[in-house]
Amino acid sequence: MALHVDRVRTKGVFRLDGGEWEVENNIWLVGDDREVVVVDAAHDHRPVLDAIGGRRVRAVVCTHGHNDHINVAGELADATGAPVLLHPDDRMLWRDQYPERVPDGELRHGQVIEVGGSGLRVLHTPGHSPGGVCLHWSDGATVFSGDTLFNGGPGATGRSYSDFPTIIESLRTRLLVLPPETVVHTGHGDDTSIGQEAPHLLEWIDRGY
Repeated sequence: MALHVDRVRTKGVFRLDGGEWEVENNIWLVGDDREVVVVDAAHDHRPVLDAIGGRRVRAVVCTHGHNDHINVAGELADATGAPVLLHPDDRMLWRDQYPERVPDGELRHGQVIEVGGSGLRVLHTPGHSPGGVCLHWSDGATVFSGDTLFNGGPGATGRSYSDFPTIIESLRTRLLVLPPETVVHTGHGDDTSIGQEAPHLLEWIDRGY
């Protein structure tokens, strides 16, 4: 069975450094008719469960530890029995949301998460947060970029644990080297492609965000 991608959108509040912002998140489901991987778990687990249907959830993958990407990971894991996976460099952000719970497993660069006879390769892309990751599905010419890359530029780096030179290095060495036809499914907003974004790297560096 061929893999396909489904998007669920949820709305809620992103909290960091004492501030609060209303946001809409993209939650991505990658799988076939039998099993699926959930990329991020934001705000409301119920529409995600509806989209999962009766499929087995192989993993709930957190692209990073900001609360708006993990705040229903626990509920989703409890409802499905799936492990929650997070890069260890974002454990301090995780603890802000789940002080008495730990992720079920760690993500590492180059790790492959198997689903439906294909694989999602983990790319460690720090900058927006220290443990930020993207998932590259080469068979589907797709990358799930979390908050590392958006339609129009890099993720924000003006808050705690973020760093602009670091995210630029992640983009330059890990994302913009992917084939130009690669579709970018982002954590917020509209899709883009590597070919659309790569020519603008120097513009981003010059503007500083």
